[in-house]
Amino acid sequence: MANGQMKSAASLLMVLNFCMYTILLGIGGWAMNRAIDHGFIIGPEFHLPAHFSPIYFPMGNAATGFFVTFALIAGVVGIASILAGFDHYRSWDATSRPAAVSSALIAWALTVLAMGFAWKEIELEGRNTRLRTMEAFTIILSATQLVYVAALY
Repeated sequence: MANGQMKSAASLLMVLNFCMYTILLGIGGWAMNRAIDHGFIIGPEFHLPAHFSPIYFPMGNAATGFFVTFALIAGVVGIASILAGFDHYRSWDATSRPAAVSSALIAWALTVLAMGFAWKEIELEGRNTRLRTMEAFTIILSATQLVYVAALY
């Protein structure tokens, strides 16, 4: 009975996390595209600004570049962990569990890292609605991914 409850909890969390990681990747992709399109253009006659950062984002604040970069990495690894979890869900035996749990744990660790940059971005203020949404999804995902790891284990 408990095994069936864990399986249904894991499937619910898989769907929830998949949707949230997909939204995180969508907003992160928008932010990265905007940063590439509207970033610094340095030519031979131009000099770097005094506080130049190679991770410059025209919206947000000083933490935005780090937050978006790590959120994108966490999103891709999170989607991969969901795929490994789906494989485990189909068989639900001891042979597929280590791959699902380890990939989910790595995704959770990267999500927590991105969450740290989200908190720094919140502290520095000056960001738009899309970045606030991305921060909220990252913070929520750090909790739901941890519960997902526990359900798989």
